[in-house]
Amino acid sequence: MKLPRRKFLHLAAGAAALPAVSRAWAQAYPTRPVRVIVGGPPGGVADIHARLIGQWLSERLGQPFIIENRPGAGSNIATEMVTHAPADGHTLLLVAINNAINATLYDKLSFNFIRDIAPVASLVTVANVMTVHPSFPVRSVPEFIAYARAHPGTINTGGNPGGAGHLSSELFKMMTGASILYIPYRGEALALTDLLAGQLQVAFATLPGSIEYVRSGHLRVLAVTTAARNKALPDISTIGEFVPGYESSGWQGIGVPRDTPREIIELLNKEINAALADPKIAARIAELGGSALSGSPADFGKLVADETDKWAKVIRAANIKPE
Repeated sequence: MKLPRRKFLHLAAGAAALPAVSRAWAQAYPTRPVRVIVGGPPGGVADIHARLIGQWLSERLGQPFIIENRPGAGSNIATEMVTHAPADGHTLLLVAINNAINATLYDKLSFNFIRDIAPVASLVTVANVMTVHPSFPVRSVPEFIAYARAHPGTINTGGNPGGAGHLSSELFKMMTGASILYIPYRGEALALTDLLAGQLQVAFATLPGSIEYVRSGHLRVLAVTTAARNKALPDISTIGEFVPGYESSGWQGIGVPRDTPREIIELLNKEINAALADPKIAARIAELGGSALSGSPADFGKLVADETDKWAKVIRAANIKPE
């Protein structure tokens, strides 16, 4: 059935006005305080990065960006909360590598991360470091591989099951054939305590969580897990220098509920990239062992998708289950 000409023109005019309405909404945004949901506890690296960006956005956009910590279930509690929030830009999610891992690690989730969370901007990449107790008789990655092959069943590592450190160690085992036993802990800090006591021999720990132990000489770093050397430890090699193709990075960014207006996403992306270009913020990120990672929403979306595929293969090959 054809529409009457007057009715058709009325509908067309309304449709044409939608982008203008959307732009006006974005120009008014934010109209009230914005919540930034973090799936980890206060004081963690993700929390610190969220507060850095939140303070910047508060100053630039004229409304408080309030950090709200919702730890638990490997960040799934926080993620689920944001998927159910109104898609108006007033609830943001601190996205992390856990979100890419959890898509395969957990059999039943009430959400599909890639479908239900729209990418806004990447923030940082964070290195893990392959660290050993100073008494452990190796000083390089090749020496470690040789020792692990010659002494099967004698090397223990540990950390948060299904976390970035765990998967970093599993990827290392898959690519080198090294014999390493993984012991689950309720958090990285507890694993580092046992590494310091000599009860573990190696840990693939976050650089921010272990760097003070390294600087004090209580732990020895064999290599960083990232593709490039880290500015905080410029003389330390990468694992990839000895194991071609090895790369494992923690990363964080910002996401919003799907259907959030494109103009709001673009505004947030613009302001976050401006923050990452600020020398003071970049320096603070570097102090924490990270590197600023700017880019478009599409760039961040590709990172999440690529990482989801990459870690799915490791999880399935190693038959990793959540604890």
